[in-house]
Amino acid sequence: MTRALKRLVAAVALAVAAAAAAEEIEVGATSLVGSAEGVVLNADFALDLTPRLEDALAQGVRLYFLVEFEAYRPRWYWLDEKVGAATLTARLSFHALTRTYRLSTGTLHQSFATLNEALRALGTVREWLVLPPGVLQPDTAYNAYVRMRLDTAQLPKPFQVSALANREWSLASAWKKWQVDGAATASEAAQ
Repeated sequence: MTRALKRLVAAVALAVAAAAAAEEIEVGATSLVGSAEGVVLNADFALDLTPRLEDALAQGVRLYFLVEFEAYRPRWYWLDEKVGAATLTARLSFHALTRTYRLSTGTLHQSFATLNEALRALGTVREWLVLPPGVLQPDTAYNAYVRMRLDTAQLPKPFQVSALANREWSLASAWKKWQVDGAATASEAAQ
């Protein structure tokens, strides 16, 4: 292999790696806070859509995103005990008539003038109730996990087939793990 060909292969590999990294969702700051209703999650995600997803959105395809949360109590003698899990679904759509992006989470609907504004709002999760009161014990440490992903199962059927074979349709973050002190969330809930 000639030296020029090696450089070309290295440059292409770096470009592909950079493009793949840009298509992932990054998990930012996360925290669990105790409240009177239970334990709530605050999390930040940074995401950009691939060109194919942006095009599909502009053509009227609704994109569904899942935020998944899990909490475990570590055990040295057996598998970790799952103490709770929750899933939040958000729908992102584009309305051609009004030229606005609409983000829907449950019964809350918000409209945005630009895709960047809608993605910023999608990536901000605040005061999401993930665990009922009393689940986290004060004298125990827990492992919490959170991630966000595009739910390809809710895409229209022709797009689901494309999503199986095409990486441009897969958009997900890795699970972010952090330790939670049960005493801190319990004392905050008591206040």
